[in-house]
Amino acid sequence: MGQPARGFDYVQRADGSVVLSHHGRPVGTLRGERAARFLAEVREDPQLVMARWTGNYRRGNERTARQHPRNRG
Repeated sequence: MGQPARGFDYVQRADGSVVLSHHGRPVGTLRGERAARFLAEVREDPQLVMARWTGNYRRGNERTARQHPRNRG
């Protein structure tokens, strides 16, 4: 299934918003209902949840697809 996601972090601000970052760089801000849903879900597997919410979720098949004859130059 590929490598587990790593390098994600989040900060909950006083106004209730959540800032997501990857290797120290901000990648998204969640506010309102979305922030509340994220905080409820992040307890499960924080790195995987943050990867999904930021859209930075790899499926592990990129190398296989790159090596397919159709994708070779």
